[in-house]
Amino acid sequence: MKSKLTEETGDVPGWVLITLMTAGLVVLMWSVAGPALKGVFEQALSKVVAF
Repeated sequence: MKSKLTEETGDVPGWVLITLMTAGLVVLMWSVAGPALKGVFEQALSKVVAF
């Protein structure tokens, strides 16, 4: 008879892969959208300061 602990070990390599892929997607999206977001932020800030 197996204990309940050994039956529910989970898929650790799968979770590691999902975490790494998610982090990679965040870095990719940030590198693409970062300059555009910076421009929008600076434009909004300059409008507020000029107001």
